[in-house]
Amino acid sequence: MELDSMAQAQTMIGAAGPSPRVAVLIPAYNEALTIAAVVGEFQVSLPEASIFVYDNNSSDDTADIARRAGAIVRTENRQGKGYVVRRMFNDIEADVYLLVDGDATYEAAAAPRLVAALLSGPYDKVNGARVTERAQAYRPGHVLGNRLLSGLVSRIFGSRGHDMLSGYKALSRRFVKSFPAASRGFEIETELMVHALDLDLPIMEIDTVYGERPPGSQSKLSTYRDGLRIFGLILHLVRDLMPLQFFSAVAGILILASIGFGTPVILTFIETGLVPKLPTAVLSVGLMIAGLLALMTGLILDSVARGRREGKRLAYLALRGPGS
Repeated sequence: MELDSMAQAQTMIGAAGPSPRVAVLIPAYNEALTIAAVVGEFQVSLPEASIFVYDNNSSDDTADIARRAGAIVRTENRQGKGYVVRRMFNDIEADVYLLVDGDATYEAAAAPRLVAALLSGPYDKVNGARVTERAQAYRPGHVLGNRLLSGLVSRIFGSRGHDMLSGYKALSRRFVKSFPAASRGFEIETELMVHALDLDLPIMEIDTVYGERPPGSQSKLSTYRDGLRIFGLILHLVRDLMPLQFFSAVAGILILASIGFGTPVILTFIETGLVPKLPTAVLSVGLMIAGLLALMTGLILDSVARGRREGKRLAYLALRGPGS
């Protein structure tokens, strides 16, 4: 059944247009134990694709092993997955970009389905949602963090999937070339999703098998450190992409605090004609002014955000869509 599904997907890729150029992008940091297997599996599942491995300051033989396995090997000296993805998107020209980690946990056999779905949709982003029955493959802390952060993004920007932090996805050229990458590390996955949601791009999700790392291979993801970075990025993106909502919330907090501090002062003045707590009165006035300034800041930045969104949308529309 799996072979039949792969053959059908390969047929769809071939029928989607005049030989779309497919690039497999593999960020790699100390993946000497797995990188050859990853390259080999994607050579089988996508034989016409160009396979790029970007080595990110590995202290082992990741780059040499990937090169011997047949990949095109390049380097990115700035440490962090976000820097690597940004460099890949800048350097590589293709019609379809398949982004996957080099740890041999993602299902290479699903690659034709991801690419075919992207082209036949057409979609600009097809996410490979992780499905596994092995607890060691997907640690409980990572599962909980993914659910919380994916749920937060869905609530703020709109619900379009349940595995935002998956490292396995197919992307269109116009998505990649209009993506203003700013992340440094693993928070790049969140930025990719929010970019799609902010521009209301056509995206979908396909379940893919997620496996365990081989013995001796270690995850580079820190549950708490990277979770906090992703949460910080979400706040940063809300401020930049939804400034009116963000600064209105700040203004509401400041104005409520002003009212809370100022009400007793006003009541005392009405009763006695005196202001015995002058510092409190000054604080209340200051908080009210700060709240009104925050509200005005949100109104101004909302116009700026709309202009930036229109610019990204025009950059996106200037490029040919997948399958066209």
